[in-house]
Amino acid sequence: MDGEELTEQETALYDRQIRVWGADAQRRLSKSHILVCGMKGTVAEFCKNIVLAGVGSLTLMDDRVVTEEAWSANFLIPPDENVYGGKTIAEVCCDSLKDFNPMVRVSVEKGDLSSLDGEFYDKFDVVVVSCCSKLINEKCRKLSKRVAFYTVDCRDSCGEIFVDLQNHKYSKEAISVPWRALPRKASKLYFALRGVFEEAEGRSPGEISIADLPAVLKLKKELCEANALNASHVTDSLLERLIIGTREFPPVCAVVGGILGQEVIKAISCKGEPLKNFFFFDVMDGKGVVEDVSNPKKESK
Repeated sequence: MDGEELTEQETALYDRQIRVWGADAQRRLSKSHILVCGMKGTVAEFCKNIVLAGVGSLTLMDDRVVTEEAWSANFLIPPDENVYGGKTIAEVCCDSLKDFNPMVRVSVEKGDLSSLDGEFYDKFDVVVVSCCSKLINEKCRKLSKRVAFYTVDCRDSCGEIFVDLQNHKYSKEAISVPWRALPRKASKLYFALRGVFEEAEGRSPGEISIADLPAVLKLKKELCEANALNASHVTDSLLERLIIGTREFPPVCAVVGGILGQEVIKAISCKGEPLKNFFFFDVMDGKGVVEDVSNPKKESK
């Protein structure tokens, strides 16, 4: 992202931000290229935040048609069929985001992200995917350039963020760390959401449903046995809540989307230490927890 300096117009528009994190950090933001896939409510909050911060470009991918469930949590979709009729979710969100900051290039890319080759990913500095995708994470890791990878998901009152910045040692093996090696105080949401995402791998965002509960409970039992973890640590009721509560809760979207935006801005601007591996949020206890999963000797924060 090295290159030309900020224009006079950019300097005037982002004056307050430059006072906070400096001109060099703003220049990095202004030259960055972000790709997001899966325009759910949390991702919409994230996109709003980084567009206002002044990234160079933002590319959206989501070929789903707009439904009532989609616009109920996504404030970028106007609740008016005359506005979104015949358009994909990505197209509608693109139109809305352009109004937030005309200096940011917002566009839509159609197709299945997982089927695209490395040449496509190589155009971006950051890739954000709604719901876990090891396949896309692996594709980003195989590139010659460093591409920061994030996944985010909110289910009813819970939310999760996963971070892989590649050149950070703690990111490299986060998902593959054996459960038995994790701290005893590790968040139950880590184990529960890992089970849900393992079952959902390869599907589009939001496709897992209550019909998958028996398979998820079976997977939980197998994972607990394989990792010598007491099955009671991940209750069936928590898994059921995560699966039934597939709809996003807007206040949770705002919290988790805000944290994600902050983390991506830190990674691009090189200002501030990024969170290590996972962030979990649950309205039930009102806590946001960072889990450094790749360092099993450390207790969770």
